[in-house]
Amino acid sequence: MMQQIRETWKTIVEQELIAYATEKLESGDAIREAGPLIVQKPPKSEMGDLAFPLFIYAKVLRTAPQKIAEILRDRLSGRQDLPAGELLAAGPYLNVRVDLDALAQQLYAVVSKQGDSYGTNSSLSQKRIMVEFSCPNTNKPLHLGHLRNDAIGESVSAILTANGAQVHKVNLINNRGVHICKSMLAYQKFGNGETPQSSGMKGDHLVGKYYVKFSQWEKEDPSATEQAQEMLMQWEQGNPEVLALWKQMNQWTLEGLAQTYANTGISFDAYYYESETYMLGKDTVMQGLEKGVFYQEEDGSIWIDLTPINLDKKVLLRKDGTSLYITQDIGTAISRHADWPFDSLIYVVASEQMYHFKVLFYILKQLGYSWAADLHHLSYGMVNLPDGKMKSREGTVVDADNLFDELTQMAMNEIKEKDREDEIKDVGATSKAIALGALNYYLLQVNPTKDMVFNPAESISFNGNTGPYLQYMGARISSMMRKFAAVQDEYENILFDSSLLALHEERELVKLIAVFGEAIEEAGRNLNPAIISSYLYDLSRLFSKYYHDYPILRAETPPLVKARVTLVTMVLQVLRNAYALVGIPFLETM
Repeated sequence: MMQQIRETWKTIVEQELIAYATEKLESGDAIREAGPLIVQKPPKSEMGDLAFPLFIYAKVLRTAPQKIAEILRDRLSGRQDLPAGELLAAGPYLNVRVDLDALAQQLYAVVSKQGDSYGTNSSLSQKRIMVEFSCPNTNKPLHLGHLRNDAIGESVSAILTANGAQVHKVNLINNRGVHICKSMLAYQKFGNGETPQSSGMKGDHLVGKYYVKFSQWEKEDPSATEQAQEMLMQWEQGNPEVLALWKQMNQWTLEGLAQTYANTGISFDAYYYESETYMLGKDTVMQGLEKGVFYQEEDGSIWIDLTPINLDKKVLLRKDGTSLYITQDIGTAISRHADWPFDSLIYVVASEQMYHFKVLFYILKQLGYSWAADLHHLSYGMVNLPDGKMKSREGTVVDADNLFDELTQMAMNEIKEKDREDEIKDVGATSKAIALGALNYYLLQVNPTKDMVFNPAESISFNGNTGPYLQYMGARISSMMRKFAAVQDEYENILFDSSLLALHEERELVKLIAVFGEAIEEAGRNLNPAIISSYLYDLSRLFSKYYHDYPILRAETPPLVKARVTLVTMVLQVLRNAYALVGIPFLETM
């Protein structure tokens, strides 16, 4: 809504600037050539809400920018068609103080009508966007790195949907390859028929145990890796015994992963399995070889020359005919577009794979797929622990299930310490919701491109820039609204008078509510959930100060109570809407 006000004022000021130049210079062209009029936010709220710097027009108008500001202010002040607001000449800036009474009144009408859809827009309404994320291997459980991937993927999908796009969330299960065979081989050698049921372990944890076991065995037996490669060849050749073991261990892992996804609120519209797409990739590589897109070495391996994109070369099929990740991804991309023709496909994958996707996108373009121009790698940084980097094969990762359980227990302890058990209907469910809010917010408040350190104790804190702090804001307002509901009949005939919202904090809250839609657009444009996270914290922190410093239900007069409660209901609606974009469960009580 502020964006519309901003654009309206920009158009008016620009028109007046050109009109003034036309009178002075007999042409407004010099203004257009000098550069577009810029809109900024004044450094202090008392200086207004919009600022138009006029430096670049001083030379062409042969007038000091301070004087231009005064001239424009005086000229515009005489117009009858201006939006409500006040013009200010602030040195070399022409500033505008928006009529927040009118804005608040308009906001209330819009927020009340749109409810859960407030802030959404149709900027991407013509776009079909596929988002790939998670993409686990079936040789181990999800870990902290996967949780960041999942949080980004789920949040970006929600943000793109809020911008009007039709979004299709997909997961690629990496269920074949030499790394899968390593777990299988170790289980075959050391498993003694152990199962999830006999061990009491989740299936993905059991399989992961043997991936770590292989790494230990490999150090003792140099032939282990060669044996795993031999097993992969047997798998591709359809060896019944190998396939039976593969299906069994895959099933154990997939059942375990499904439980983790359910706990962490992750869902997908479609699943793809490398075991089902790698053959299409191999066939496509052979077709590319025939067309001269690829070339074959003397040992039979197939490669692509990457010198046109300033790289060396890349193998696409090994000399023994087995495929690689890149081969599989070629087949998967083709299969996906056939299933759900997209305008854009976003791969949410760690920054370590930047080379991989640069090569993949180039290959698909060289193969002649027009949609390859709309492939994007949303590269995110690594998640480390306070004491260093995680390593899957050494078993030093932070397991996703264990971390979530730990956060849930910490939340439960906090509830008990505050003696809140009697006020919360389901302490277990609430603790899980707090844990999920803590996890997602902590992972999303950092720009995806940056590496980050995850600190569990810090993430679950009820104070500071955390998910539980934000959830507490929603619960606090909900509590207030329950109290108001008991007496709301007394205020039924009192109209909302926005002019009573005269406090600095109230004005700033109105402006923040008004720019929520802009935050959603910016987050969608940049594929960056941290923009929503930052917006949420700013809104919550400002509301917390307002709530602490001024009475709401006990304001001096009934009309003031009604005005402040109306403002609070708008804050609550925006909090709920923003929570949904970054995976924070809304809680009525905490």
